[in-house]
Amino acid sequence: MKRYDLRQYKNDFINRMNEIIKDELSDGEVGIFIFEIGGDGSDGSIVNMANDSIKSLGFQLLNSIRFNEVDWSIVIKKEKMQDSKEETL
Repeated sequence: MKRYDLRQYKNDFINRMNEIIKDELSDGEVGIFIFEIGGDGSDGSIVNMANDSIKSLGFQLLNSIRFNEVDWSIVIKKEKMQDSKEETL
């Protein structure tokens, strides 16, 4: 398990998060990403964009929670999600 602080990237953290997932996390490894959402909490759309980005890579989103008033954390596992068709076979 590795922790990555992406708060310095502000709203531009998603590209860096994707790079880390692809290049730095080993298969099966868990990564915790902390990023800033803004003090008033009005930019929740950035959380949805991050979640969508993880899904588009095909990896598992384990948790997504508000860390404090301005920070959010996402926990992912670098493990390809099984296709729902495969699960029924």
